[in-house]
Amino acid sequence: MIRLDAATVLLQWATGGMAFCWFTTRRREVGLGYGWLLRGTFGLLAVGAAVAGFRYGTLPVREAASIGVALTCLLGLVVSVARRSAGVSGQIAEHDRRTARVAAMTGIDRAVDGERRSGARGAEFPPVLDLLPVVVGAGGLIAAGLDAAPDGGADAAVALLRTLVGAAFLGAVTDAMLLGHWYLVQPGLPRRLLNEIVTALGWIWPVEVVALLLPTGMFSVFSGAVDDGWGGTLGWFWAACAITTIVLVVVTRAALREREYSAVMAATGLLYLAILTAFGTDLVARAVLDG
Repeated sequence: MIRLDAATVLLQWATGGMAFCWFTTRRREVGLGYGWLLRGTFGLLAVGAAVAGFRYGTLPVREAASIGVALTCLLGLVVSVARRSAGVSGQIAEHDRRTARVAAMTGIDRAVDGERRSGARGAEFPPVLDLLPVVVGAGGLIAAGLDAAPDGGADAAVALLRTLVGAAFLGAVTDAMLLGHWYLVQPGLPRRLLNEIVTALGWIWPVEVVALLLPTGMFSVFSGAVDDGWGGTLGWFWAACAITTIVLVVVTRAALREREYSAVMAATGLLYLAILTAFGTDLVARAVLDG
């Protein structure tokens, strides 16, 4: 029902990644560098999607969308760099709050960041720009999903569901891991932001698993109706990946409830593992079902 090809997978990854870039940066608390990292990374993945599409089987709408995602990521990056002097309002406000608290405790009066920048700040980067790659990429993914099920009907609906939910699934787990690392760069970042994206991943997981179980799905692999070429081994490998992913999400949330700063690093390590199992959940299933 779905052809597992590099162009579609890379476009899914780039589109989902930019969706969760906006999900986090919309609060204006994460430093500018985090947005630069994600726009650069997912822009390059979109370029890779276009190259793979032109090289291994062209679907014009998908390839046009991949190029569009790359260009809109570049647009967001350029605008963010151009407006870097404005900083990030939430980050500045938190810095000022902590500075004022220290001044109240020590009696040392220091100008807060907002006061120092009051004459220099201009317009901030508008987070809505990070939704442009998502909108463009979604169009390409819809085309890819419909192309994977040319007969239409229920097969097309399942193909679309798997393609779009897979993009969100891969994007959420990747951005969660990258955000966990960003706490090394910005130690005062509220832990709430990482909690939010891990929670979102937990909500996406059941939709992803159900989409891959819908006919013709992984139940057919378990029953033997679909031959995975390994005597059913890949089917059980998929099940192990799916279960391990949600277990890692639960354990990550538990780790983030600990007060020590090291809990964030522990959560990031768990998310490293979750990326492996999440990709196994999505890609192994679709490769088996395509076969």
